[in-house]
Amino acid sequence: MRRKVCLITGVGPGTGSALVHRFSQDYQVAMLARSQDRLSNLEGQLEGVKGYPCDVSDRAALERVLDSVKDELGSPSILVHNAVGGAFGSFLDIEPSVLENNFQVNTMALLHLARSLAPDMVATGEGAIIITGNTSAYRGMPGFAGFAPTKAAQRVLAESMARDLGPKGVHVGYVAIDAVIDLEWTRERMPDKPDDYFCKPQDIAEECYRIAHQPRSAWSFNSIIRPFGENWSVS
Repeated sequence: MRRKVCLITGVGPGTGSALVHRFSQDYQVAMLARSQDRLSNLEGQLEGVKGYPCDVSDRAALERVLDSVKDELGSPSILVHNAVGGAFGSFLDIEPSVLENNFQVNTMALLHLARSLAPDMVATGEGAIIITGNTSAYRGMPGFAGFAPTKAAQRVLAESMARDLGPKGVHVGYVAIDAVIDLEWTRERMPDKPDDYFCKPQDIAEECYRIAHQPRSAWSFNSIIRPFGENWSVS
């Protein structure tokens, strides 16, 4: 039998790639990213994964890719929306277009993805939509004006989806990462931090996989994860 399909957006060098490695153990994985080279590299490493270059903020391009995924692999039973648009700066510093673009990536892309994929999940009576977020979804700090409003909107949209889709058999979960993710550039910016200060991409992926496979009697929506030594930014 053909394996079920998982679609993952935002396949970057950290969490996105870790998600592909984890879910490809049990699913065919459709990978979405702007970088063809990164997708090709993963296709060479793993069986059952296929890359689809796409900027998820481009609605027409996203719709074409989703049609291709359905035609070539089948309709996904799991969606992990990991693509993220971010920017630092106060509301006086940022260009309004930056906030608008981040809203397209973080919030509108989730809407378009869910509208395309959720009906087939409902028809089969099962499925999961997992969104990776962060603490900006819960608070607005001065230097995050170009980012936090879009993540807060994303979380609220996801909650609305969860209340709608849950009774129809489709689980929606929001995984907020209250941590600095272990990436090459974060290590370079924080060379004085110990290894256990950083949240490991493979551990984030494992939590996303777990949330996607929770038993129906114990679904969770909000999941906030952090390294053991992290000060709590949100509760």
